[in-house]
Amino acid sequence: MEIILAEEYGFCFGVERAVEMVEKALTDGETVRTFGPLIHNQQEMERLGKEGVKTINELQEIAPNETVVIRAHGVPPQVEAELRAKALKVVDATCPFVTRVQRLAARAAAQDRHVVVVGNPEHPEMIGVKGYAPNHAFIVRDASEVANLPKLKKPLVVSQTTIKAQTFFEAVEAVKARTDDEVEVINTICSATRDRQDAARELAEKAEAVYIIGGKHSSNSRKLLAVCKEKCEKSFLIETEEEINPEDLKGIKRVGVTAGASTPNWLIEKVIQRLKEIGEQLEKQ
Repeated sequence: MEIILAEEYGFCFGVERAVEMVEKALTDGETVRTFGPLIHNQQEMERLGKEGVKTINELQEIAPNETVVIRAHGVPPQVEAELRAKALKVVDATCPFVTRVQRLAARAAAQDRHVVVVGNPEHPEMIGVKGYAPNHAFIVRDASEVANLPKLKKPLVVSQTTIKAQTFFEAVEAVKARTDDEVEVINTICSATRDRQDAARELAEKAEAVYIIGGKHSSNSRKLLAVCKEKCEKSFLIETEEEINPEDLKGIKRVGVTAGASTPNWLIEKVIQRLKEIGEQLEKQ
């Protein structure tokens, strides 16, 4: 059984940067707390937990002698202000691509324009972005929800950094059809997300089965699964090697592997090793 890897997979720049910022704070001897999970990968968070990093979710949990890290998804500006007022030190690990969306939303709001953000309104990234334009931003999951919006004023359309490109562009067309005002469109899907989705699509065309390694709650990992299923129905989203069912690989000659942007290399290596073991077992049967 041949195992092939996607051209692009695993930690993106923003996630790698966030993890490195936490590890530097630990090296400096600081008591480190992340406000919400730093990234959407339970296994990596457990690894950091063993090094002393604790995740907190409420402002009252912060002690004045602690360093608090803002997660890669960002937070609303009001929350950041409260964190800075309570903690000894605040490390802003917001992904630069997310920071860009925040600034664009804030700029449009300052110009008294509406902002349409295509994404999941319950995702922490979207909650943070809306905080930068609380009275001007509308978050829609896809084109079908655009019809529910009020009359739009010179709207700016941007996106959650991890959504599918097709979802974004369909929503853009729906917004254009809904207003006579000029529509400013800025594609804020991060390059790492686009590259991983393109690479996953190519991988799925070559493979008979595909494993996407990533958190079940990770937006970009779920999108990778959707992209792979377009080309290869036998695509599976798994968090660890223990979830691989050997029965799914019977008769498979070529299996593809990719991983979400929050998936560490050590976890990917464990999955590859398990696939090799299963391949050897199936050959002996």
